[in-house]
Amino acid sequence: MKKVMVFLLIFAFFAPYCRAEGEQITYRRIPEAQMKIALTFDDGPHPYYTEKILEILKKYDIKATFFFVGQNIVNYPQAAEAVYKAGHEIGNHTYTHHRLRSMEYSELLWELERCDDAIYEINEYRPHLFRPPEGAFNTDLEKTALMLDYSIILWSIDTRDWEHRSPEKILEHVTGKVKGGDIILMHDYIGVNSPTPEALELIIPALLEKGYSFVTVSELMKAK
Repeated sequence: MKKVMVFLLIFAFFAPYCRAEGEQITYRRIPEAQMKIALTFDDGPHPYYTEKILEILKKYDIKATFFFVGQNIVNYPQAAEAVYKAGHEIGNHTYTHHRLRSMEYSELLWELERCDDAIYEINEYRPHLFRPPEGAFNTDLEKTALMLDYSIILWSIDTRDWEHRSPEKILEHVTGKVKGGDIILMHDYIGVNSPTPEALELIIPALLEKGYSFVTVSELMKAK
């Protein structure tokens, strides 16, 4: 009986992955999207910077994708709710923002499900996009994400705003690399003196002038 139970547990874990073998679940960019690009913001919500970013996005009538950390949702529920009410997309960025590669399956599952629950508690919204902290993942994480019906979203342009680069340097970096279908990584929670809002005010009009349009990650993926 015990052997049967072990088999069933193993099957329950691996079966979804096996059934969808070969299916793409990890994305860095969507080249088929032509002149569409997606702005993404990690590590929030933040009680000040998330609001500033929302104001800029509203000014240009742009929707973006925010990858929330569950603990920050609990600490700043009003900021999280503001993102949802503004019509932006929300993704899962784990509950604690710890690196996932060395975690056991049960720990991975806890990180994803607890963040998912935190998002649902604020907005009754279940995310279907997941971004691992620092972009670090392995096969076990892919299997876990697949079982939970997540797509893993990485990025093709890292603005490195977390290094507190000047807004002008961030602009130069983005405009020098951007292509249609890019997923751009920024942060709405860096700490003090974040350059992100000011950089965003430079990036958006510059890319609009080049003919790019901004969409959510899910909208970008529809171009596949």
